[in-house]
Amino acid sequence: MLNTTPRFFLFSIISLITMSSSCNDNNARQGGASTAREGYFTSESDIRLYYRILGQGPDTLVVVHGGPGMDSEYMIADFEPLAEQFKLLFYDQRGGGRSTLPEDTSRLHMTDHLADLEALRQHFGFEKLNLVAHSFGPALAASYALTHPGRVERMVFLGPVPPMRENFWERFGEAVNRRLTPPEKKELSEQYNAMIEGPDTKEACRKFWAIALKPRLAAGRRVSIIKGDCCAASAEAIRYGMSITNNVTLSSMGNWDYRPELPLLDVPTLILHGEEEAIPMDMVEEWVDDMPHAQLIKVPRAAHFPYVERPEVVWPAITAFFRGGD
Repeated sequence: MLNTTPRFFLFSIISLITMSSSCNDNNARQGGASTAREGYFTSESDIRLYYRILGQGPDTLVVVHGGPGMDSEYMIADFEPLAEQFKLLFYDQRGGGRSTLPEDTSRLHMTDHLADLEALRQHFGFEKLNLVAHSFGPALAASYALTHPGRVERMVFLGPVPPMRENFWERFGEAVNRRLTPPEKKELSEQYNAMIEGPDTKEACRKFWAIALKPRLAAGRRVSIIKGDCCAASAEAIRYGMSITNNVTLSSMGNWDYRPELPLLDVPTLILHGEEEAIPMDMVEEWVDDMPHAQLIKVPRAAHFPYVERPEVVWPAITAFFRGGD
């Protein structure tokens, strides 16, 4: 029987909270390997990764979703405004969505996710990547940039986890807990268990996120403003991602701390972080403190989904950034 006290589920939305009572033109054009609007590419050890392309712009941005264990569908519908300016390449990380769910769960480590991003670069023939990453995604993007010098042109972080673990989980959990009522916490735990072990994974998934999204939005925002689908994956992928991928990948990160290496990261980076975000602002500021070419925009009246909550702030800032502005 699944423990009824869920662990943190980082994703872009809510961790499962603890219950104490979630282009540069010449470098970013799509290569000739594939022109399909959706399909698969292969990574190490025959891992198949689903991708989808949205938009017709001349410059390609690779979108790195949150999680771990989620998939790109929670972002695609809400990113349509950016697709009016750029070609967006979404992909489902291993262990979620339409991508491979490895039988060998040791193949879900952070190093495996890095190999997948490099496989994407090679498959599409990019010299360098322009990355837009959300939530857990920035940890993956930064790790890739550090381990593959010269392969990243620019990066945007939306609602990122901090560059170090320290007491992040405790502070994050406290912030989320304060925003949910005792009945909501109880229901969240019950729906998580039903999602993993119950007869109707999809229904439980939707009920779970109907509650889980609330504390990840600014006060007064309705969950309905998010168009993306957190439960688009198959029942098998939902169960696997939530109960296996999330745990294994986060555990593989250990007591992460990117700060010692960040001064070497010569990549212009734009960070947009909601002022009402449960992820502590002071911890996110560490990215800017340690990266030589990073800037932070604190987005008022926004939390974990600033691109949904304040699109009039986020999309123009991202567009200007990738068009060459600093």
